[in-house]
Amino acid sequence: MTPEDHRAALEAKLGEPITLDALSGAWNILQRKRGHRHSTDDVLTAYYAWVHGPKVDHALDLGTGIGTVGLLVLHGLGEGAHLTCVEAQEISFTQLLANLAMNGLEGRVSPMYGDLREARFERTFDLVTGSPPYFDVSAGIVPQDSQKAHARFELRGTVADYALAAERALSHAEHARFVFCFPTAQKARAFDGLHAAGFSAIAHRDVVPREGLTPLFSLFACKRGTHEEVAEPPLVVRTPDGEHTAEMRAVRRHFGFVVPEP
Repeated sequence: MTPEDHRAALEAKLGEPITLDALSGAWNILQRKRGHRHSTDDVLTAYYAWVHGPKVDHALDLGTGIGTVGLLVLHGLGEGAHLTCVEAQEISFTQLLANLAMNGLEGRVSPMYGDLREARFERTFDLVTGSPPYFDVSAGIVPQDSQKAHARFELRGTVADYALAAERALSHAEHARFVFCFPTAQKARAFDGLHAAGFSAIAHRDVVPREGLTPLFSLFACKRGTHEEVAEPPLVVRTPDGEHTAEMRAVRRHFGFVVPEP
């Protein structure tokens, strides 16, 4: 089956429009046209895991959704690596399985259907990633679309729950890391959650969507125990005229895209 065949099959199964989009230079992703969509925070979370995490042969992604962060982490780890991922929402899990089949990754990815707060694993991992929902249910209007609602609002776990799940799954190796993203405006909640789980953010970095704007979200690379927490210079995604910055072009090249110099 071609990627377009996989797109058409998923569209027929779900009964709604599905788009076929590039995830990396090598892999595509199927997304609901009106559902939760792959975005820059997924890309940069996976990149931060590559920068600050160990180069392992088996990683874990919590609350994996349709697979974006986890598959990008897997891409960065190379051909011999394996991924375990956990997702509780049926619609997202269905898309995840379709994305694995389309990209021929069933042999390298072990998907688990279930709540990350209850998930238990037969092994520990030296690298755990996650992209928790950003908002408490009281923070705004919860979308009627279930996939959007669960991706954006804490209907099934908070950032603290993600940190606790990571603490259970992460190995005690010196190089082991838990990497995630969270809104910069709520950075205090992220620190409270990771500290309560016994982590320190040995590196954290704000992400600015466009030069001159305020940071939108932050990246955290966490280690067990109490350690110095280093704030790195902000990562700016776009220049004032909307072009990708040199650093963001380098990120895209890392994931296999052909990115010409401006």
